[in-house]
Amino acid sequence: MLRFRSLGSGSAGNGTVVEAGIGAAARRLLIDCGFGPRQLAQRLARAGLACDDLDGIFITHEHSDHVGCAVALAQQHEIAIWMSQGTYAAIGSPPLGALLHLVQDGATIDLGPLEARPFTVPHDAREPLQLRCSNGQHHLGVATDFGHASTHLLAQLAGCHALLLEANHDPELLAQSAYPPFLKRRVGGDWGHLSNEAAGAILTTLAHPGLARVVAAHLSERNNRPELVRERFACSLGWEQDAIVIAHQHSGTEWIPVG
Repeated sequence: MLRFRSLGSGSAGNGTVVEAGIGAAARRLLIDCGFGPRQLAQRLARAGLACDDLDGIFITHEHSDHVGCAVALAQQHEIAIWMSQGTYAAIGSPPLGALLHLVQDGATIDLGPLEARPFTVPHDAREPLQLRCSNGQHHLGVATDFGHASTHLLAQLAGCHALLLEANHDPELLAQSAYPPFLKRRVGGDWGHLSNEAAGAILTTLAHPGLARVVAAHLSERNNRPELVRERFACSLGWEQDAIVIAHQHSGTEWIPVG
């Protein structure tokens, strides 16, 4: 079995749990940890988990809405933590000892029934990575916080049975927002965040008969609307709008099976 659950997604904090295996053999990887300790515990509890149920933490990049309490969590509960050399340097190279595993594009994170492969993405961070996760039969692509679809990124997501994909903003809402011009340029730029239209184009490229689950993530609360995302994604995939799942900032998602 392979399944995943967003604990919350947006500029106020991000976290996704991926689980593979059954019963006592199940292994769980927390992708990003952009919450405080109490809030993380509450969100895990809603998923039927506790911090001690996590077998690993993966940090995609150094921005605060993705790092949060990750270092303290790893130290307190002695959980292995993976990140790139660039991310580790950007968060100040905290003392993690043997818990720390530095990875790069093309590496393999082996958690028994769960395997994760990091890949680089174009984003304004030191060495950002996203993940392709698998239980050997089914594949989940996790890709948020990037400004455009590189050829490499598309190759890493090809053939996935489920996708958690950023749909950060609607260009018109961003243009009309109260954001200062420099921030609008940053968000909408090639190294910022993905628009609904750009995300939809990615889905059109990646669509195949085995793709059965799509979750839209990292929606801007100011510059996007869930109904706009559902409309764009459904059109790109030829699906009904109800089939598109939104990862909300405060509630995340329910558990979603892959395959």
